[in-house]
Amino acid sequence: MKKLIVMMLLSISLFAQVKEEMEVPYIAYEIKMGKGFDAVNANCLMCHSFGYIINQGPQSKLFWKKKIDKMIVHFKAPITKADQKTVLDYLYKHYGNGELK
Repeated sequence: MKKLIVMMLLSISLFAQVKEEMEVPYIAYEIKMGKGFDAVNANCLMCHSFGYIINQGPQSKLFWKKKIDKMIVHFKAPITKADQKTVLDYLYKHYGNGELK
């Protein structure tokens, strides 16, 4: 009986209706174009939005290198050695904080 009551309470929200029109907010991410963006587009944006990069905030070169390494090791991103350097240089130039570490 308790399970039935819990299931009924949890399922009530399935019947909720909104009479008004709903609008999903649009968030425009500022994408900085430059040398290396093509490598970022090909290797990073196939899996996540540019917002993921921007939301990291300005970071050190070591931080960006570790992010790239994490994508390769843990998420199996097929980034070539040449593209790793290109992506790192792009991220550090456009979204770096001037610090190496």
